Amino acid sequence: MIRAIPTCRAEVSSAEHRLGGFVYPKAPFLIYWEITRACDLACRHCRAEAAPHRDPDELTLEEAKGLLKAIRDFGSHLPHLVLTGGDPLKRPDFFDILDYGQRLGLGMSVAPSGTYALTREVLQIFKAAGVESIALSLDGCSQEKHDRFRGVSGCFAWTIEAARLAREEELAFQINTLVTAETEADLPETYRLVRGLQPKRWSLFFLITVGRGRTLREVSPDRCEAIHHWLYDQSKNAPFILATTEAPHFRRVTLTRMRAEGIPLARIRETPVGRGFGIRDGNGIMFISHTGEIYPSGFLPLAAGNVRAAHIAQIYRESEVFRKIRQTSRFKGRCGLCEFREICGGSRARAYAAYGDCLAEDPACSYQPEKEDNYV
Repeated sequence: MIRAIPTCRAEVSSAEHRLGGFVYPKAPFLIYWEITRACDLACRHCRAEAAPHRDPDELTLEEAKGLLKAIRDFGSHLPHLVLTGGDPLKRPDFFDILDYGQRLGLGMSVAPSGTYALTREVLQIFKAAGVESIALSLDGCSQEKHDRFRGVSGCFAWTIEAARLAREEELAFQINTLVTAETEADLPETYRLVRGLQPKRWSLFFLITVGRGRTLREVSPDRCEAIHHWLYDQSKNAPFILATTEAPHFRRVTLTRMRAEGIPLARIRETPVGRGFGIRDGNGIMFISHTGEIYPSGFLPLAAGNVRAAHIAQIYRESEVFRKIRQTSRFKGRCGLCEFREICGGSRARAYAAYGDCLAEDPACSYQPEKEDNYV
């Protein structure tokens, strides 16, 4: 079992106090908007359990424009907007939504499905519309492994081609990779494949057992810890940023490793991992469903309101769901005791999936904190 390098409690508490900036009460850092659940893929882990056809209750184009205008009301705390799905390209008015968002001055990224529809012409439209980056998914180092998870033959080749085209069009892209008990042994080979594609970021999504993902197995806490240390080792020479999704304990590993190497706190805060300290489900993250329901994340099915009935900023700032999830003093189990809870906080979505309580401990983390509470 690989464990974090020991760090004394006083040092950690002082480090977190000096790094600061762990609560996002005024506005999220990122908004994920599932603009449709329609998708031509049948991914084994799909949170949305996407279907081939659009839901008739999706937000209309006019409602979508109203939502974009409401996001502007966050003012100086303007979030970055990620347009996801399903497959955003399944909405015939998607480019109208992009155009309107650009005219409002919103920072936008797109997470399309890796299908035949992701052509050079589409990527050129993204670039012209001011899209800052796109996200592509690779869940294995070979066509057989990836296509088995995505449920459609050919999507591996489409994704590789989309990455090539994005690079030629100078459109930034990141690669997302699923981490499960079935895929984790393939990570080193997938890393080598990703290096060849030259993305800006490689993000490992650690499975949350929701949607179709209930049929898959998560990696064990010990394996999760080992992967975090392996990721940190790779980050020293990787030509792109390495990140995790729904596995914020990577921040604990990074902080302890960097502190042990004598890296100053100011430099740690400026690293990609350091800039993400504290961001987690409901604290810096907001998810909007295709029908306008608002959640702390796409993997945490606790609705806080609907954009059709209330203002998005009001829901984020004042709803009980968001307010309680931002209060780390209410966390339970090991997360409630942990001296790293301000920078990490655990996956609230995984806690809910495992225990039905979004304030419970994250079962994917193997770290054993001290018995005393460091934040009373």
